[in-house]
Amino acid sequence: MGSDRLQHQRYELKYHVNEDKALRIRDFVRSYLEIDEYSALQPDLSYPTLSLYLDSVGLDTYWQAVNGNRNRFKLRLRYYDDRPDTPVFFEIKRRDDNVILKDRGGVRKSAVRWLLAGHMPERKHMLNPNDTDAFVAVQRFCQLMLQLNAKPRMHIAYLREAYENPSDNNVRLTMDRQVESQPHPAPRLIAKSPRPHIVFGRTVILELKFTARYPVWFRDLVETFNCMQMGAAKFAEGIIFKGEDWVHRGCSPEKVLEEFLTAEKYPALFEAPKPADA
Repeated sequence: MGSDRLQHQRYELKYHVNEDKALRIRDFVRSYLEIDEYSALQPDLSYPTLSLYLDSVGLDTYWQAVNGNRNRFKLRLRYYDDRPDTPVFFEIKRRDDNVILKDRGGVRKSAVRWLLAGHMPERKHMLNPNDTDAFVAVQRFCQLMLQLNAKPRMHIAYLREAYENPSDNNVRLTMDRQVESQPHPAPRLIAKSPRPHIVFGRTVILELKFTARYPVWFRDLVETFNCMQMGAAKFAEGIIFKGEDWVHRGCSPEKVLEEFLTAEKYPALFEAPKPADA
């Protein structure tokens, strides 16, 4: 999945809806937007969305979210499967008052361990070595990671149904289902957590995203289906229910060592072969 459709600066409104309402919203939104090209390829219209979130030992970015800080950021790796030849995006997602700002750069999966170990990115690590904006975004990600002493803490997975305007990326609507979270201390990209926590149960997370003026039909949608705006920070909500100790136990030195030994024993399961120039 490329980054050409990324909304770098946008507003996000989130709602909790049940499955029946989500299906009716699906019919409604098709009058205004088209199904995302990746959703269209799936029989159930939803593609897997996977993230590895980084945070400090004290879970600083988590607490910024819980405390409702108006200016905060989170660090995550976003990817869509565990195949070695598909991209991973290093993302900084920031909130500046009511505006969501996102910077990201596509990285080759074979470079993930190297970068998460604290090394600064080189052009050869990038999916597109000539994309300077992406390279600068990954440099900034690594700088923030080192400043925070952030390490992998949590794996988040869900199924996303997405709609967009094919002529531009000013408006986007997504519905996320089966949101799962589990502490994950290793710098490896998995497709499925072995013992995940279901964060929102059967609730569907509806997100309305726009870059400029709030579309009138968004208001019509919210009023027609009686949607109540609520927070739905997947990383933070995954911790709130289970507690910080759940994360600390799952990312303890013993767990880190266990992950390291497993990865050394079965390296082919966890990372792509290193390219000749890496």
